[in-house]
Amino acid sequence: MPLQNRVAPDASIWARPERGLVMGNRGGRIHDPVTKTLRTARWSSRAWICCTLAFKGRHHDVFGRTYTALFFCDEVTALAAGHRPCMECRRRDALAFRAAVVAGRGLTETPSFPDLDRLLDAERRDGRDKRLHEVAFDDLPDGAMVSEGPERFAAIRGTALLPWSFAGYGAPRPRPRGKAQVLTPPTTLAALASGYSPTWHPGAVTPSGG
Repeated sequence: MPLQNRVAPDASIWARPERGLVMGNRGGRIHDPVTKTLRTARWSSRAWICCTLAFKGRHHDVFGRTYTALFFCDEVTALAAGHRPCMECRRRDALAFRAAVVAGRGLTETPSFPDLDRLLDAERRDGRDKRLHEVAFDDLPDGAMVSEGPERFAAIRGTALLPWSFAGYGAPRPRPRGKAQVLTPPTTLAALASGYSPTWHPGAVTPSGG
């Protein structure tokens, strides 16, 4: 039976068979290593990161006695949930993400990663619930994830809206008009709008193949 460590765009954590392309954690251990089940808390610090599946040949016992490894369909999913690139295993991406945040938000100083984590933490959740942000569909960058109702999500790519699932993306639909209920934090939206390019699941295609 799959462990409860697959993350949806709304940051909820599920037991699903799909592994995904990206691993991550929320700062430490949030599971019981004996029962192999999650505890009540869904994070142990503000540092919610997304990582590579392999790094320097290290081996990690999933749901062992160290941090709780979480898995995402792709980086677009991880960003929507409120994670950011890891500074250790994805240093180049982490620095590119932070630089895009600085450019996108027009900051005069480069924040430390703990400061960036505090900013993202305020934007990604409302207590224990996922915080939604109302933004016009026309203003959303590629890689933004929107809510279409309970447990229904879709990602923006070009002129298309791609229905999300743990296994990838469904057939594209035209990007709607009007207001969207956005899962991706505003700071991350600013990074995406300023050129940060996340990893997509290979099934994320638009009618033109983009």
